[in-house]
Order: sequence, then structure tokens, then C-alpha cells
Amino acid sequence: MANLRKSIRKLMQVDGIVGVALVDCRDGLTLATAGGGPDFDMELAGAGHVDVVRAQQRTVDRLALDDEIEDIVIVIGRQYHLVCPLKRDRQLFLYLVLDRERGNLGMTRFMLMKAAKRLAL
Repeated sequence: MANLRKSIRKLMQVDGIVGVALVDCRDGLTLATAGGGPDFDMELAGAGHVDVVRAQQRTVDRLALDDEIEDIVIVIGRQYHLVCPLKRDRQLFLYLVLDRERGNLGMTRFMLMKAAKRLAL
């Protein structure tokens, strides 16, 4: 769990991050969060993205792509929502919300994917 806390703290240092969550696709539980706040419920948002991950995985499977989801980027008005499955357990994913005006999407994706590769529970 120390590795998890360290990874989330490091991600929260990236400029423009609204919040980060680690979510389990099996049951929709949010295992850890940072950021968010009264105006943005990271647990609710993380759990909602379980459906997105499942739908994308079904599509990959139906297309017989023989590949894995690297990340999913959802662009809304003022934010980017990024989903990145962990390399060691594809049923877990990091979910990150980035303010579009303050954040750098490319750098944030790089940091998120790096965290997902090294994170072990």
C-alpha cells in the first residue's frame, strides 16, 4: 500500500490534476483516492468509469484484436478523464481527472502510464 500512496501522491503533483483514484473493475469499488473534493466525487466518478472500461474491453474482445487497453481518454468541456489499467492486474485501473486549462495532457498521460506499469498491490 505504501507503493500505492507514493504513486498517487506523485500523480497529484502534476499541474492541473483534479483527482486520482484506483478502481477495481470486479466490483466497482474505489480502493484509494486523492483530490476531488466537494465539487467532484472521485469515488462516484471512478465507479462510473467501470462501465466504460468493461465496454471497451468487450469491443476489443469482439474484434479479436488480441491486444490490451493501454489507456482511455475522455474529453469533456473543461476536463480530461483518463483511465489506465494496471499492467500487473488488468482488473484494476487508475482513473485521473485533469483540468484542461491548467494541465498538460501529454505529460499527464506519460506519468499515468508510468505509474500503472510500476504499481503493485
